[in-house]
Amino acid sequence: MKKNITSILCAVICLSLGTASGLLTMKAMGSWYPSLHKPPGTPPPWLFGPVWSVLYILMGIALGRLIHKRAWVAVKLFALQFALNLAWTPVFFVAHQTLYALALILSLWILILITLITAYKADRPALLLLAPYLLWVSYATYLNAGIVLLN
Repeated sequence: MKKNITSILCAVICLSLGTASGLLTMKAMGSWYPSLHKPPGTPPPWLFGPVWSVLYILMGIALGRLIHKRAWVAVKLFALQFALNLAWTPVFFVAHQTLYALALILSLWILILITLITAYKADRPALLLLAPYLLWVSYATYLNAGIVLLN
């Protein structure tokens, strides 16, 4: 039961912080972002919110499991990659620094991979919960790189 409460609390925290970060993009979505040339396969802007919401919930559940398992190295790695995740949005959408955002998301991708490897050693379900996040950030990295190249 305690594991479930921890996972629910972590999911709420991750979703809340992710939502707060996402709200920073609202102004840019209406002006700057639509003016950019985008790579093939760019999804419509309305898709990002629901996808990130699901990912933040899955990430929070995974974090709760890692905390319950006392996998402190994985928890610290999670916190570090989550901080980079939250930093990417203002760098890209608010500061319009697409190249710096690309460097940031590449660092984020590496940290997510290391977090997954560390999580696997502690709790395999946590790895499975985080895997869609790595896939989406891989896709987001492609989109960020395409925007850098096309603009």
